[in-house]
Amino acid sequence: MDQIIGEIGKAVGGFFGSAPVQFALQAIAVYLIILWLAGAYWAFRDMQQRTENPILPYVAASFIIIFTPIFFPLAIFVYKIIRPHEKIGEVYERNLAEEALLAEVEAIHSCPTCARRVNDEWIICPTSAAIWWGSTGRCAPGAARTSSGATCRRPPSPRCLAASKKPAGSRRP
Repeated sequence: MDQIIGEIGKAVGGFFGSAPVQFALQAIAVYLIILWLAGAYWAFRDMQQRTENPILPYVAASFIIIFTPIFFPLAIFVYKIIRPHEKIGEVYERNLAEEALLAEVEAIHSCPTCARRVNDEWIICPTSAAIWWGSTGRCAPGAARTSSGATCRRPPSPRCLAASKKPAGSRRP
């Protein structure tokens, strides 16, 4: 039995002792070290794009380097979990889009009485019949203000005024 194990050991030793296998093992080791350092550089650059803090990219890269070349895939996995989800550029772009949408919504004019969209050229809102001055959004001179003074009401028509001045018992013809 010892003789068989000795023969297997000699064969394995001869295989790993040959020059091409030694060269392949060294190439694999160099490749893993390059991949390890590239992972650290990637973490450094990625963190630079995700935060404005100047220290965090160095912390992320050192986190990858501290894990030896053997455990660096675990370090990259952990880094991908704890890193910020959005890049700074994406945050700025999202904020810019939100501001553009807000400016667009504010540019749409609405009736101060019913809050429906109206055209700048309209004098009277077709929904609430409030009289207002188009793009200024202010009440027209003939329009009455509400108690808060914030919105316009249509003025009473002369017919309504005449009806309100008649005695309560009289009827209109």
